[in-house]
Amino acid sequence: MAADTTKKHFIRIRGANVNNLKNLSVDIPRDKFVVFTGLSGSGKSSLAFDTIYAEGQRRYMESLSSYARQFLGQMEKPDVESIEGLPPAISIDQKSTNRNPRSTVGTVTEIYDYFRLLYARVGIPHCPKCGREIKKQTVDQMVDSIMSFPERTKIQLLAPVVRGRKGTHAKLLEQAKRSGYVRVQIDGNLYELSEEISLDKNIKHNIEIVVDRLIVKPGIEKRLSDSIETVLDLAEGLLMVDTMDGNIHNFSQSFSCPDCGISVDEIEPRSFSFNNPFGACPDCLGLGYKMEFDIDLMIPDKSLSILDGAIVVTGWQSCTNEGSFSRAILDALAREYDFSLATPFEEYPEKIQDILINGTNGHSVKVYYKGQRGEGVYDVAFPGLIRNVEQRYKETGSDTMKQEYESFMRITPCKTCKGQRLKKESLAVTVADKNIYEITNLSIEKLKAFLADMQLSEQQQLIGRQILKEIRARVSFLSDVGLDYLSLGRATGTLSGGEAQRIRLATQIGSGLVGVAYILDEPSIGLHQRDNDRLLSSLMKLRDLGNSLIVVEHDEDTMRAADCIVDIGPGAG
Repeated sequence: MAADTTKKHFIRIRGANVNNLKNLSVDIPRDKFVVFTGLSGSGKSSLAFDTIYAEGQRRYMESLSSYARQFLGQMEKPDVESIEGLPPAISIDQKSTNRNPRSTVGTVTEIYDYFRLLYARVGIPHCPKCGREIKKQTVDQMVDSIMSFPERTKIQLLAPVVRGRKGTHAKLLEQAKRSGYVRVQIDGNLYELSEEISLDKNIKHNIEIVVDRLIVKPGIEKRLSDSIETVLDLAEGLLMVDTMDGNIHNFSQSFSCPDCGISVDEIEPRSFSFNNPFGACPDCLGLGYKMEFDIDLMIPDKSLSILDGAIVVTGWQSCTNEGSFSRAILDALAREYDFSLATPFEEYPEKIQDILINGTNGHSVKVYYKGQRGEGVYDVAFPGLIRNVEQRYKETGSDTMKQEYESFMRITPCKTCKGQRLKKESLAVTVADKNIYEITNLSIEKLKAFLADMQLSEQQQLIGRQILKEIRARVSFLSDVGLDYLSLGRATGTLSGGEAQRIRLATQIGSGLVGVAYILDEPSIGLHQRDNDRLLSSLMKLRDLGNSLIVVEHDEDTMRAADCIVDIGPGAG
């Protein structure tokens, strides 16, 4: 009986020989705060990560079905005779920072997901153009808007039944056919419902049912009103009006601005995600910045002439050679616009510089070229250096060439969203007078204060109470581990190893797991003494929930706070 109790209360390691460990046997108390310390190279990390964590992971993998295991690969068994009493293990080290440019502090801690939900449920939409608060549209208002189109305008009333969803949607198309509809528009193409339509199930589709086709003229109001109601029933309050000239007018029973005639889509959590096409800025695709070719990098020394090698960008260095096609194009431009390639670039008039940089605006020049396949005269509309090189960059399949082109680019904030990553419609939704970008750009310290003093209406409080409770708790955990100077919008690729580790630690505290062995690698690294105390109290919280903490550490305060110390050394293992 006593042996059983010992097994329950200890992780018993026998005969560990991983890396520097020399047949090490040790009993580590469970549900306690244990520090592994010792000289560098003594085997602390080998015991914590390569033995305890590795075996915990391996056993977890073994517990999965053989089907699941085939996707996870084989895990090596650590060189150890036996380990008993091992709980599931989670490693929080400093090496696993996410370098994805789309990843932020808010997304990895999942606080941003809660904010997306909050904004979708209690956010107040404003017109992205004039800024006034916008409300839902009635059928009569929609009829009035459509009747204001020029007379004799041909229109199609479309019901958007599928928006950006994967699948073949066969049942939906069959249902539409049975309901008597004749045409459907899929991803911008018109189909007859009588023909066989097969869609790729792995691609996101947009499907609109054509409900009615009309010509705008007096007397159609009754039919228009009936058709609009049919569309709104089919498409859950949305209406698209195609005026057959390439323009689509969106109407919604949800939100529209009567002054600007702008309708805003139904607000959903994905409307605030910069990783989803429904929320991301269409120009930078949610990155907040763009890599653009810079003429100052392409022509660094403007005191040189083109013949002396002023243009240094990849693909254009050959323009100094008489036989090259790029030189033939420049000769043709020089003849057409009366300038010399021997003149220093900075001495060209503004018009000539603009033609070389931005192109001839569709005007063709006659290019005489003699190549290996003979000679001829070609009409070429020169697109300009920047667009020509952009095209080459897009078309090259070589990573080396891509890197070479990128050396002539600069990272600039996106002009459309000004680095805010989201569509203007999403940024026009506010909670307590702040949009989601402004909130995620506050430091954790200021965000905590803002959330505490947040003024919401009674209805907003009722709907958002649970979401806000979760947000406040998670923001507090980030503050507790000494990260109150960070903002949720900070890219994870810019964090230090210690910061990334403490973010993962805060996320784990928020998850509230019990009965887990957490293994940490020097969490106090780079912390001020004041913040170290907060970190220790966070670790205590994890332990008090009923978890085992194994921390590889040299810090004296951490050792003094520990329930047990395992000191390895002075020799290795």
